[in-house]
Amino acid sequence: MPETVCLALTGASGMPYGIRLLECLLAAGCRVQLLYSQAAQVVAKQEMGLDLPSRPQEVAAHFRAQFAGLPGTLDVYGREEWFAPVASGSNPPDAMVVCPCSMGTLAAIAQGLADNLIERAADVALKEKRPLVLVPRETPLSAIHLENMLRLSRAGAVILPPVPGFYNHPQSVQDVVDFVVARVLDQLGVAHSLMKRWGEA
Repeated sequence: MPETVCLALTGASGMPYGIRLLECLLAAGCRVQLLYSQAAQVVAKQEMGLDLPSRPQEVAAHFRAQFAGLPGTLDVYGREEWFAPVASGSNPPDAMVVCPCSMGTLAAIAQGLADNLIERAADVALKEKRPLVLVPRETPLSAIHLENMLRLSRAGAVILPPVPGFYNHPQSVQDVVDFVVARVLDQLGVAHSLMKRWGEA
């Protein structure tokens, strides 16, 4: 199981996936390094009524209070905080997840751009051969989207669209969210009990 996970929230729809993933990583005892884009602040407000302040210290205080009692630790970094550990290959996280991942962020990572800390952290994960999981929420997909995803897959990233299965007979939106988050945790090697596995009684 990774000790340190960088989690980036960007401006795609699907913020409940990202916040639930944050909770599960902290519950598993991970050290989470949280990054978030300006567009993620808009989506968080629209989808969850969640006000993500612009100051990372305030975001850290909010989530530490919300998830108080969980064994993991949380650090939050700003978009231009270039002295954050995730900005350097000398101190990379054990794994990184972008959830939800906007197509703009996915395209920037695919082209090797590093204009903000999220893009740089993903670039570091790829070059240091650390697990990088991208959860892109868009439909339908254009040829440009698909080509960018193929390029990233070939570079070693995992492309994990939030497509739920229904063989567990979900009874709520939370069940659907948990299905997707469970698949992300599986890619990271983080144990969980969010869903029954195929073939289990």
